[in-house]
Amino acid sequence: MKKIIFLLPLITLFSCYNAEHNCKDFKNGKFKFEFEVNGVKKTTFFERKGNIEIETFDGKTDTSTVRWVSDCEYVLQKKHPKNMAEEKAISMKILNTSKDSYTFEFGMVGSEEKQRGKVYKVE
Repeated sequence: MKKIIFLLPLITLFSCYNAEHNCKDFKNGKFKFEFEVNGVKKTTFFERKGNIEIETFDGKTDTSTVRWVSDCEYVLQKKHPKNMAEEKAISMKILNTSKDSYTFEFGMVGSEEKQRGKVYKVE
């Protein structure tokens, strides 16, 4: 009985925690994604409007189509791939949101390997 009384507050605390999922707030807008490559901080900017995403990275601009699978999941496909690697679609899943950012998981469609990142809404 003492164990149940001790565990009850912990169970209540964890059951009250729900990650925010206001994914619709991030379907359109201007965004920034920062990441690190070999210890160097990189930034990419992108704008999403409807089913198009325009990304600018290292002075180069590229366009992808966006196909929403659900409110929090979508698939990106380059419109003009320059090589076979760019021909592969990328699965994106928004894990949680805040007022001006979201945490997401991404990877090649069909691959079990996933990475995580955080995107900030700039407009």
